[in-house]
Amino acid sequence: MSTTLFDLTGKVALVTGASRGIGEEIAKLFGEQGAHVIVSSRKIDDCQKVADEIVSNGGKAEAIACHIGDMDQIQNIFSTIKDKHGKLDILVNNAAANPYFGHILDTDLGAFNKTVDVNIRGYFFMSVEAGKIMRENGGGSIVNTASVNALNPGPGQGIYSISKAAVVNLTKAMAKECAQFGIRCNALLPGLTKTKFAGALFTNDDIYQHAIQNIPMGRHAEPQEMAGTVLYLASDASSYTNGECIVVDGGMTI
Repeated sequence: MSTTLFDLTGKVALVTGASRGIGEEIAKLFGEQGAHVIVSSRKIDDCQKVADEIVSNGGKAEAIACHIGDMDQIQNIFSTIKDKHGKLDILVNNAAANPYFGHILDTDLGAFNKTVDVNIRGYFFMSVEAGKIMRENGGGSIVNTASVNALNPGPGQGIYSISKAAVVNLTKAMAKECAQFGIRCNALLPGLTKTKFAGALFTNDDIYQHAIQNIPMGRHAEPQEMAGTVLYLASDASSYTNGECIVVDGGMTI
């Protein structure tokens, strides 16, 4: 177990997209800080590997598969959580889709729908269902993984950038309307981070070098560098409930 940063003992935390990358690092850090972590992504075997690692390191975790682009699966995971735990203290919306990389004028309807279904509709209804449980239990925390592309669209990432801008405004809307129930909602905007999800940015040298030139530190981030900020936003340390939210740039670009 690592040094306690922000104590999450007794908290139940659902982390989506947690089978790899940023989500995996968030889930592991939450486990180190005492939370019971629900590790979720589309494939149960991948989730179970992360949950098993958390448990082997002395934490508490379980795996529940959920594709957040599927409304039935969203309903099922929250029914399971409510029946088993009776509460949910933390939701980290981290799962995302980016099926198309190319010029915005060549975006087809399939790629558009998949991106919107996961990154906008999925985040919205995950937040709504989590918020209903949190409202019944006196509060909680929702943290959304957006992207710096929400502020400055990335080349070849048109609909993805648009969807992440929507996530920022979703965060603000949820923060304002749910503060009265003790529910906090904040967002992280990672910059260029080396994950499998962002693989296209690392295999295209022109795009990678252009991105690096715009990063003050002159380097990309690693997934674990994002986890600490999410831990802070999810913890009671950020316990204001006045309807404001924090939208945090990942520190790698502007």
